[in-house]
Amino acid sequence: MARMQSLADATPPIALGALDGRYRPVIAPLVDHLSEPALNRMRTHVEVEWLIHLTEHEVVPGVRRLSAQEQTALREVVETFGPDEIEEIAATEKVTQHDVKAVEYFLKARLQQIAPAEEDRGLAELIHFCCTSEDINNLSYALMVKGAVDQVWLSAARDLVGQLADMADDLREVPLLAHTHGQPATPTTMGKELAVLAHRLGRQLRRVAGAEYLGKLNGATGTYGAHLAAVPDADWQQVSRTFVEHLGLTWNPLTTQIESHDWQAELYADIARFNRVLHNLCTDIWSYISLGYFAQVRGQGSVGSSTMPHKVNPIRFENAEANLEVSNALLDVLATTLVQSRLQRDLTDSSMQRNIGTALGHSLLALDNVRRGLAGLDAAPEAMAADLDANWEVLGEPVQSAMRALGARGVPRMEAPYERLKELTRGRRIGQSELVDFVRGLGLPPEVQERLATLTPATYVGLAPTLVDHLARSGGVERTEDPTGVGPA
Repeated sequence: MARMQSLADATPPIALGALDGRYRPVIAPLVDHLSEPALNRMRTHVEVEWLIHLTEHEVVPGVRRLSAQEQTALREVVETFGPDEIEEIAATEKVTQHDVKAVEYFLKARLQQIAPAEEDRGLAELIHFCCTSEDINNLSYALMVKGAVDQVWLSAARDLVGQLADMADDLREVPLLAHTHGQPATPTTMGKELAVLAHRLGRQLRRVAGAEYLGKLNGATGTYGAHLAAVPDADWQQVSRTFVEHLGLTWNPLTTQIESHDWQAELYADIARFNRVLHNLCTDIWSYISLGYFAQVRGQGSVGSSTMPHKVNPIRFENAEANLEVSNALLDVLATTLVQSRLQRDLTDSSMQRNIGTALGHSLLALDNVRRGLAGLDAAPEAMAADLDANWEVLGEPVQSAMRALGARGVPRMEAPYERLKELTRGRRIGQSELVDFVRGLGLPPEVQERLATLTPATYVGLAPTLVDHLARSGGVERTEDPTGVGPA
C-alpha cells in the first residue's frame, strides 16, 4: 500500500478524540470550565484574589491596600482572559517549564501595568506569596469542577429528569405487562415504571447538588511554615479560612501539601451512580422499543440501517450506554486514584485531574443522547394491550391472594389457593374464559367473585397511576422544554 499523507499535519489540527471532534458541539460548554486554558484562567483568578485578600486585610505590615480601581483592573484580567493571554502564558511556560510559575510571571507583568509607580514594585512580590503550586491548583480545580457541575452538567441532568417525569405523568394510566426475570409478571403502567427511574435519578441529583467543594491554602506541607517565618504575628489559619470561604469553597484545615481530594471522590461516585441509573434507563427503553411498546419517530432524512429500509435503530440509547460506560470508567479511576498520595506529595493527581473534563464530557454527551432519544419516542398502547391480553395467567396472583385472604377468615373451600392456581396457570396459556370459569367455580362470596371475574390484565395495575405522584411529593424534579437540535450518533 502506498504511503498515506499524514493527517497530523492538517490545518486546522484534527482532533484525536471524539469529544473534541465529532461531538464538540455538545460538550463545548465544558471547555469554559475544564480545559487547560480554563485552568490557567482560574489560576489567575485565585492569584488575583489572594493578592487582593492580603492587601485588603493588611496581612503583611507596611504594604498598602490596592485601590478600588486597581482591584477592578486586576479582576478584569480574569474577565477578559482570552486567546492572547492563553498564548502569552504558553510562551512563558516554554521558558519556565512550570505552569503555575508561568501564571505568576504573567500576572506580575499585568500588575506592573496597573500599578506602575516605582514605590509599588514590591506589590508584585505578594503574587503567589507563601504559596506552593498546589495551594493555587487545588482551589482552581475546586472552582472549575464546581462551575462545570453546577452550570453545565446539573443543568443538563435536571432537564433530562424533568423530561422523564413529564413522560411518566403522560403515561401514568397506560397499562404495561411487567417482565420480572424476563417472564410475564404482574401488570403495572408505563408511567409508573418511568417514574421509578425519574425518582432514582432525582435522588442522585440532589446528592450531586449538595456536594461540598473543599480548598486549602497552607503551604508546602500544610504547616504554614513559610507564612509564619515571613509574618509571625498574623493569624494565618484565619487568613487562610476567610480566603477559601471568600472563593465560595469549604476550608480544609488539615492537609499535606495537597488538598486530599476526598470531596472529588465523593462527587465522582455520586455522578457515576447517576450514570449507572441512567444506563439502566437506556437498557429498559431499548427493551421496550424491542417489544414494540415504543415507536421511534423517524427524523427527516434519517437512516436506520444502511441495508434494511424498514429499520429505525435505537441509536441514541446505544450511544448513551457507550458514553456512560466510558464516563464511569474515568470517574471510577479518578475517585480511587485521587484519594491516594505518597507521603506528603506526588504528582499522580496532577496528571489524573486533567481527565475530569473528559469524564464529565462523556456523561454530558450521554445526557444529550438520552434526551433526544426520549423526544423521538411515541408510546404504542395497542402493543402493550396486545401483550397484556395474551397473558391472562398473570391474574393467578390476585385470584390466589383473594382466596388466601378468605381462607384466613374461615371461608370454606379456599384450601391450597396457591397450588390450585399453579395447576391452572403454570406452563400454560389461559384466556379470559378459562379464568372466569375457574373463578366462578370457587364458591366465592358474590362481591369477591364479581370483582375477580371482571378483572383483566389491563385493569390489574394496583396503585401504579397514583404512585407517579410521588415524584412531586418527594422533592420533585425540574420540568423541561422540548429538546431541539440534531447531532451525530
